[in-house]
This record gives sequence, structure tokens and C-alpha cells, in this order.
Amino acid sequence: MADAHARIVSLLGDQAAELLGYQAKGINKDELHLPGPAFVDRVVAHTDRSPQVMRNYQAILNHGRLAGTGYVSILPVDQGIEHSAGASFASNPIYFDPENIVKLAIEGGCNAVATTLGVLGSVSRLYAHKIPFLVKLNHNELLTYPNHFDQIMFASVGQAYDLGATAVGATIYFGSEGSDRQIMEVSEAFRRAHELGMVTVLWCYLRNDGFKKDNIDYHAAADLTGQANHLGVTIEADIIKQKLPTNNGGYKAIGFGKTDERIYTELTPADHPIELTRYQVANCYMGRSPLINSGGASKGDSDLAEAVHTAVINKRAGGMGLISGRKAFQRPMKDGVELLNTIQDVYLDTEITVA
Repeated sequence: MADAHARIVSLLGDQAAELLGYQAKGINKDELHLPGPAFVDRVVAHTDRSPQVMRNYQAILNHGRLAGTGYVSILPVDQGIEHSAGASFASNPIYFDPENIVKLAIEGGCNAVATTLGVLGSVSRLYAHKIPFLVKLNHNELLTYPNHFDQIMFASVGQAYDLGATAVGATIYFGSEGSDRQIMEVSEAFRRAHELGMVTVLWCYLRNDGFKKDNIDYHAAADLTGQANHLGVTIEADIIKQKLPTNNGGYKAIGFGKTDERIYTELTPADHPIELTRYQVANCYMGRSPLINSGGASKGDSDLAEAVHTAVINKRAGGMGLISGRKAFQRPMKDGVELLNTIQDVYLDTEITVA
């Protein structure tokens, strides 16, 4: 791993010392339920989840290059609906074929592949026994004109179970006009998924034009995303997916809801990305429902460095891993595999520890 560590340091560039040497000053790591080889025995076994859910959770943790570490690397490809298939796959048309999506996840050493009912259903008998399937149940479609932004159900939990899924996922746009309905729909879907023994993963995203103030976007503010995470674990999401925080103080800037000054002085005493992400983890019941962060959009040559940057912050904050799609599939498969493997190298690197 020495060569891999040196490469990670090189990719971090002038941020290497600040990210790898930082020690958290807010929420202490000893208060967290951290990922690890025995996470299911140590944390999940104390919940109301059934033995079937525990088995499937362990199956995810035992797959791919990160098997046995307690960390996860997941390939998500729902952009064919969320961002349109043409816009998502024009740069690499092989991914119009669902089989190549699953192949990328397998070749890339991922713990699971997260994508649509149609993609996984089309190759279910070829691959359901070769890599854990995570069916994304709801989507925001962009063919309506003018565009509206709402998560609607495209699949049922029963359909996910029938095609051999290990887990289901969903998005809630907290703060949006449709959030009340989405919360009820997803809560019911997650209840049924647990009855059938599947793991539940929630994309806890914010969407409200009012979350922008004075040309600053607070959709990724630590205090607001932290509360979104807390709502997500309330409906028993087993894993929380969230965007990496980019700022803080959303409640104060927008002037709504309830907050406490100690969030900004004691719990996140510095606007350091590890402190802000640690606050996200804390809102996931101190890590009982682990946090995985989004890999973000593909920006070209900087993708590899950005992916490593996000993975280091997530790991050192106490998160469980990364879910990275566009950075991987919007490039040749060989390069996508390299990017996924480099992300995984961060979690395999024993020199990179929780801050």
C-alpha cells in the first residue's frame, strides 16, 4: 500500500497535510459508531432489523475490493432518468447497454451497483448472484416541460425483491413542495423492504430555491444537510447518502427553522470539511446509520483528485464510503475502473485514520 498512499498524497496536492494531519476539535471520534469489519454484529444486530436484513447488509460489506473492511464503494447510475440518458451517456455510449453498467461495477471492485429497475431487471439472471443489486425506487424525470423537480416512484419494493435485489434506495427532496408525500412514500417502501429482508439507502437531498441567499447556495450546508440526514434515519434508512458539505450556517442565513449557536462554535468549531462532514455523521445517529458521500459531477481531468479528496474527508470524518457514478462511467471503462479503485485505495490505506 506504500505506492498507493504516495499516490493519494500526490493527488491531494497542497491540501494533503491539512486533510491527512487534521484532528477534529468538535465531536470526538470516540462518540461515533465507526465502520469496521464487525459493524453488523456491533451495531445492526442491536436494531429491529431482521436476520435477512443483517445477512444482506453483510453481503454488501463482504463484496468487492473493500470486502471485510466495513467500508463501501458503490456505483450509482440513475442519471439516465435524473439527467437524461443522452446527456449522461453521449460521452460513452456503451452505457446505454445496462450490462456494461453492471460490468463496470464488477470490474471496478464495487460492493454494490445502484441503478434503476429497468437496468437491473434486464440483466437480473446474469448478475444478481455476482454482485449485490441496489434498486433505486424513485426518480426525478426531466421530460416534463417546463421542468419540474419531484421524486416519483418508478418501481415497487416487490419488483426489487423479485429481481434479486439486496437493497433498495430512494431520494427525498427535503424542503421541496413534494417532501411530505415523498417522506410518506419512502417510509412505507422502506418498511416493506425491511419485511422482505432488504437493506435501505436514502439519498437525503435538499431542494428549495429559498435555500440560496445573497448568491450563496446552502443546499450543501452542514447544518441543513445534517438535519436532512436526521430525518432520513428517522424513517429507518440503513445507510444515508449525502452531498459533501461545502459551507455552514444555512439556518442563520435563510432565517428559518430552529438552530443553536453551539452547532457553529462547539460542534463544528472550524469550517474545515472534516468537521462539517463529522456533523453530518453525528446526525446519522452518531454513525449507527452510516454516511456515504456523493462523488459529484464529472469535471474532466480533475475527477481523480476530487474523488480522492472526497473519500479522504468522508473516511476521516467517520463515514462508511463513497457512491460515485458520473466520474466513473463518463470515461472509458478502463479509466472508470482506475478511478473506482483509487477511491477504494483510500479506504484500504491504514495510514488514513479517523480524525
